[in-house]
Amino acid sequence: MKYLIDFLENKSIEKSDIFGQLKCTVDEAKILQLLARKYLQGQEDVAVSEILQELYEGETYEYLSHFTEIKTLLELGWIIHRSFAPIKISELSQLELFNLQIALTSLFMKLLEEGSLEVALPEVKPYADHLEYLQDQFFRIELYQKMSIVRHGGNDHSVGVNRVQSKLDLLEKRIDERIAQTSQDVVLDRFFKQKKLEPKEQVIFLALLKEEYSATEGNLREMNTLIDLISFDDYDRIKNRALLEDGARLINDDVIDYEEMLNPFGGISRAFYIVDEVLQSIMHPQKKKKASKLKLDMLIKEQEIFELIEPTTSLENVVLNPVTSKTLQNLMRQLDKEVVARLHAWGIKDKKAGIDARIIFYGPPGTGKTLTAHSLSRSLKRQVLSFDCSKILSMYVGESEKNVRKIFDTYADLTLQTKTEPILLLNEADQFLASRSAGIGSSADQMHNQMQNIFLEQIEKFQGILIATTNLLENIDAAFSRRFNYKIEFKKPDKEQRLELWKMMLPKNAPFEAGFDVGQLTHHPLTGGQINLIVKNTAYTVASRENAVFTLGDFEDEIRKEKQGNFDNEKSVGFLNR
Repeated sequence: MKYLIDFLENKSIEKSDIFGQLKCTVDEAKILQLLARKYLQGQEDVAVSEILQELYEGETYEYLSHFTEIKTLLELGWIIHRSFAPIKISELSQLELFNLQIALTSLFMKLLEEGSLEVALPEVKPYADHLEYLQDQFFRIELYQKMSIVRHGGNDHSVGVNRVQSKLDLLEKRIDERIAQTSQDVVLDRFFKQKKLEPKEQVIFLALLKEEYSATEGNLREMNTLIDLISFDDYDRIKNRALLEDGARLINDDVIDYEEMLNPFGGISRAFYIVDEVLQSIMHPQKKKKASKLKLDMLIKEQEIFELIEPTTSLENVVLNPVTSKTLQNLMRQLDKEVVARLHAWGIKDKKAGIDARIIFYGPPGTGKTLTAHSLSRSLKRQVLSFDCSKILSMYVGESEKNVRKIFDTYADLTLQTKTEPILLLNEADQFLASRSAGIGSSADQMHNQMQNIFLEQIEKFQGILIATTNLLENIDAAFSRRFNYKIEFKKPDKEQRLELWKMMLPKNAPFEAGFDVGQLTHHPLTGGQINLIVKNTAYTVASRENAVFTLGDFEDEIRKEKQGNFDNEKSVGFLNR
């Protein structure tokens, strides 16, 4: 702490050890000196008025001429303002600084403690191994982090940004020079060249790799933090989001992936990570690749029970009743890994048990139950093993009881072989869940009751996430109802939601009649599935005409047919919010 003591006690502050690095005037240094004294007395935030009046006491209003010094120190990055709203220092008048709360920055604290902010750059010599190369690259990420903090700290720290930027430029040049002199293979450099990663993509990858090596769950994984790392301003942030959205090269090429989770404010945030196969090739380049685990899609081809679904939509893409949406958000929170970890710690859940839930989606046909199940799976980064329960009696006549057990046994075998945890989706599960027949009854009733008893037994011991969809909740046997810890209702969309669905599903590149008002179609109480089907049928009708222009009457005709039951019984594919 000798530099701190020297700075505090030196009466000729310009002779202190660190003065030359401050790049400021003597009066500006005296402000920093007083702030440092107050910090040691436990006063972290100080009003500008208090600082200036104490320095220039006895001189009537003399302190009013020293606001420019406060402004300069803010721009240099030695102090920071404590304001709840972002402030552009360059746009503030001097009097607006008067009651501003200020504090010393961590950058100045480091200077007081270490006596220098100069960064020791690596020598220009060949890399001895890939770990030495990683060390320089991680140092590079640290400089990006510092620059991001200074740049997005709410002040115009142009001098501070320039200082870090110049060091970063020197370091990046030094890395290039060392690579040019290195004859041996450097795994990460080769990887960048093979994947043809752009500089900003490299920074994103290196930031995630740094998190892996530090074995922490730091905020470098969070989408906005990664974007801030490579962005200079708001326009840059908007442009750079494309590097981390669906369809981005890093994601499409299976270099990185993400998990979606609900944040405390009810929104969905993304946490990114490097795909395991890529990570292992970088972290352990000398290890021979072990035989990869069996892929679920390969095993699905060898059985006839399940359909494997790779979800393409997440919960934010689905139009739902607000109450349903809120319930799903609560469900997502309870399935969060941190919540499960707390339940383990409290002894509520067995430590061997992972994330599990038994869920019923109920409501009229076409309200998006199946689509929401798929979307929930994507938000949880899971695949879906789907089984159509309406087929069980027709597919396995005489062996229904046996094959109820086979559904769950096959699911368990697939998860064990592939080391994955797909969601088990039981579509149209009405006959499984309906109230059991009382008394002896017919042989068909007895078979049905036995089938349901086995199903009840399997539900009881199921581990994982199971979703059953049904049209009528009131028919569910009470014993089944108790086994499901989440029962979520899907209501028909209201007028506002129908408008959103119509706008979303109408063909984007098709011609419409002059004055076409989609709002006129929202008066019909249709489900999302019905709207989807009506749009398709209308499109076929219009496309076959010579004058292929959509009119309001075309849709009204198809709506009338739907209400009269004249459509073929085509299965709805649900509805999306793109």
